[in-house]
Formats: sequence, C-alpha cells, structure tokens
Amino acid sequence: MKPSLWHRLFRPAPGKLSPELRKEIRDSFNEASKDEEHFPSTIDPRIRHVGALLKYFGDLTDRRVLDVGCGKGRFARVLLERNPGAVICGLDISEAMLACAPAGVDVVSGSMTELPFAASAFDAVYATESLEHAVEIERAVDEMCRVLKPGGKLVIIDKNAEHWGRFQTPAWEKWFTRDELETMLRKRCGTVSSEFLSYWDDVPSDGLFLGWFAQK
Repeated sequence: MKPSLWHRLFRPAPGKLSPELRKEIRDSFNEASKDEEHFPSTIDPRIRHVGALLKYFGDLTDRRVLDVGCGKGRFARVLLERNPGAVICGLDISEAMLACAPAGVDVVSGSMTELPFAASAFDAVYATESLEHAVEIERAVDEMCRVLKPGGKLVIIDKNAEHWGRFQTPAWEKWFTRDELETMLRKRCGTVSSEFLSYWDDVPSDGLFLGWFAQK
C-alpha cells in the first residue's frame, strides 16, 4: 500500500486543543526535557534545517525573530550566534524546556495557538518540527502570520504526511502534505513556496522533511 493511501485511511483526525490535552502535551514535554539524547539543547549548524533558515532569513541584524515551539532553543542558539545583533524570542509550552534555552534568547511560556504577542511584532518567524504538536493547526498558522510584520518572512519545517506511520508518535501529533500547508499560507501571505529537505547537505532527501517558506 502506498504511504499516501495509508495516510488517508489511518491518519488521526485533527482534534481540539482542550485544557486537558494542553496539559497532557505540556507534561509530556516537561518530562522529555530530561532526555538530552532525543531532545538536545544544541544542533549541528551543518544540518540542512539550520541552513534553510539562515539562507531564507538572511541578515537579521536589528530584527525581531520568533522561534515558535522552540524547545530548548537549539535553533535559536545558532541563529543568535550567526546574528548577534538580532533580538530572538523563543516560545514553548514547556517551562522545563525553556529552562534549558541559551543565554541571550528571550523565552516565553505559551501556546502556539494563542501567541502572547501583538500583531506585526516580528520581522521573522519560524517553527521547526513543532507545528505538528499544535493540534489546531490552522489556528497556529493564523497566529504565526498575525504576529509577523508585513513583508516579514515565515519558515515552517516539518514532516511530510505521505510518510505518516514511519515513526511512533503521540496521539495528538499531525503531519502535513506539501499542498496542505501551502494552501493555508497562501490565505495569509503574498508569496509561498516549499521544498523537500534532506537532513544533511550531502545526503539526498528521502521525502520525510518539507520546508515551507512564506513572505507576508
């Protein structure tokens, strides 16, 4: 059976982010913060995800940047090292994850579906393997676009729904097709594109990861 057909038949239906589910997700990531092997606080800057962010955003000097679902701030760490003149904020639902964030990154505890920031507050926004945990996906995309300034850039890097079932995942997790997120982003942004991403630059993509790039 083709992965895309398997996905259509067995993929969990999108749910609602009830207070009980939000607590379950928060508790899960608070516990996961103890696992440095699978939830590391650093990332190799040679990894393709990092390169995609750096290339698309360009110089971030004097720019405000939001890492949505930042975890321990491993991507924010690299962006700040490469752009010491940027103001980088990391938001995550897990206070324990945020406690591991690097110095120099402003951290805020909160939900992706209710970002505690004013409209047009950021020049750049990104979410790396975090939108899959938002549950109310379109609401989270709305929020990321709301806090992005006109002309600002947004990057979402996440897993391809056509590979759903490849890993064991929590019940609330949701992956996306290429067209699915492009459609959502086109409702809110002027330019939208996407591409398959490999994990390392010298290894061809196997189709698992996608990057979506938008400008408001």
